[in-house]
Amino acid sequence: MGKCIRLDIECAVICYAAAQLMSLCSDKTKTLCKICADLCDACVSECMKHDNEHCKECADALLLVQKSLERCNKRFENIYFNCLCLYFN
Repeated sequence: MGKCIRLDIECAVICYAAAQLMSLCSDKTKTLCKICADLCDACVSECMKHDNEHCKECADALLLVQKSLERCNKRFENIYFNCLCLYFN
């Protein structure tokens, strides 16, 4: 269970950092989103090993985060371009 808790915390920290970079229109957002997705994968795998209700809820929530990250990565190029236009126009 300790590994599960550690991964939950790591995932939350990285996802928060990714959101912060998105708000800044950083060119590093896509890279950090990939790391976030990898951590979410590890966290879901670990959570699914436990029978606790909160672990199942956590895994379900992380699956939603992963879907959001996938959409973010697909749209990132346009988002980044739009941010650059806002900053330099």
